[in-house]
Amino acid sequence: MKDHVYKILELAGSSDQSIEDAIQNAIARAKTTIRDMRWFEVVQTRGHIENGIVDHYQVTLKVGFTLESS
Repeated sequence: MKDHVYKILELAGSSDQSIEDAIQNAIARAKTTIRDMRWFEVVQTRGHIENGIVDHYQVTLKVGFTLESS
């Protein structure tokens, strides 16, 4: 089994559709500049209420990616 070392960063994603879309939006945007993402953990979920209905979702994620070998 190969040993892994991960760097962990925090992202916030948002969506007016769903929590799942907010997660996907954060990861999709991060993959344009971050390589080798391996896992995520949702650490916080928030939303915005407008006129008594949910208008927007926001999630905070911890994302782990492997460090490159030297």
